[in-house]
Amino acid sequence: MTHPGRDRLACCVRPQSSRRRFVFAWTCLLSCAALCGCASTEVIHANNVPQWLQAPTIENPKTLDLSGLATGTYGNDTIDRGDVLEVTINAGLNTKDNVTIPVRVTENGMASLPVVGEVPVLGLDLESSEAAIAASCVQRGIYRSPHVTVTMKRQRMNRIMVGGAVKSPGTYPLPRGSADLLSALAAAGFLADNAGTGIEIRNAAGINSAVQPDRIAGGLPGSNNVAQTGHSQTLPTSARSSSAQSLRVDLVSATKAGANAYPLGDGAIVMVERRDPAPVQVMGLVKKPDTYEYPIGTELTLLSLISKAGGVSNLGANKVFIIRQIAGQPKPTIIEASLRAAKRHGEENPKLAPGDVVSVEQTPTTVLLDTLSVIRFGVGTSLNTLF
Repeated sequence: MTHPGRDRLACCVRPQSSRRRFVFAWTCLLSCAALCGCASTEVIHANNVPQWLQAPTIENPKTLDLSGLATGTYGNDTIDRGDVLEVTINAGLNTKDNVTIPVRVTENGMASLPVVGEVPVLGLDLESSEAAIAASCVQRGIYRSPHVTVTMKRQRMNRIMVGGAVKSPGTYPLPRGSADLLSALAAAGFLADNAGTGIEIRNAAGINSAVQPDRIAGGLPGSNNVAQTGHSQTLPTSARSSSAQSLRVDLVSATKAGANAYPLGDGAIVMVERRDPAPVQVMGLVKKPDTYEYPIGTELTLLSLISKAGGVSNLGANKVFIIRQIAGQPKPTIIEASLRAAKRHGEENPKLAPGDVVSVEQTPTTVLLDTLSVIRFGVGTSLNTLF
């Protein structure tokens, strides 16, 4: 006899529906297993990646020793075009006979003194210029044995524009004796967080930083008996060229090579490259599949990216494909990695390159776990309905 309020067919319908879910889940499991077993795509294992395919090493320029970028051999007492000198000539014992003259060095490197005339001083230090002016006075019959003192009253400033990936881009006046790459970067607050390792230097037309002239206290009429008093000196503006100069500096190579002179002339431009690496993408069995920015100055590994994505969404997830596009290659290359092996061995945890696509793959194990979860959910729902 049927009890009132209870449908006799209810007990038969719901278990049958549960069995259908079970059959459907196992069908999906077998299909996925068959597909996984038939896959024949050629891949490279993570511990056997050739050198040309490996992710490049990411250098952090902020950790480099930049002290070698200074022009340490150039003194601030070396005379250059545009400098204002103060020349004092003492021709006798009486101090009233002293003559003090402010002089601006002309573009052709001459100091034009009243009565004495023009004296070449470009590239000389202050002591050598004193000897040159004294010799000129004697040779021209102005004074017999003058005592000459030269002081640097105002040194010419070079205006340098610094742009790109620096903390404070702008135009900065730098004393031409210390107008070098390091001083320019220091004036701009040094490198920004997104700075790369490449710097382009563009000196204005007319600047030639590679000339080392010998300056002498000669070149004057009747100067055959005048001894040389100058010395060789690298100058930022010691010679003129007809076109602008452009120089590419790699900070890593420059700092490893040792001291490198990178003088900057007036009007020079320093551009620090901005590093903008392509983002990486993670998909598949992770909790937060998404596109993530590639970190600047640090390396990104497989496990660190999986951690960024919240970890795996399936406890059985292990197989990973890294899809990497190499410049000049028509097709991307697939690198296979194992999450369990990556946790045990460092060489199994490959570095990722900008633009990589990481896919945590379905496997028979992950499908089985998903199926069991579906079955437990279906059976639990049916029992709750029955009771």
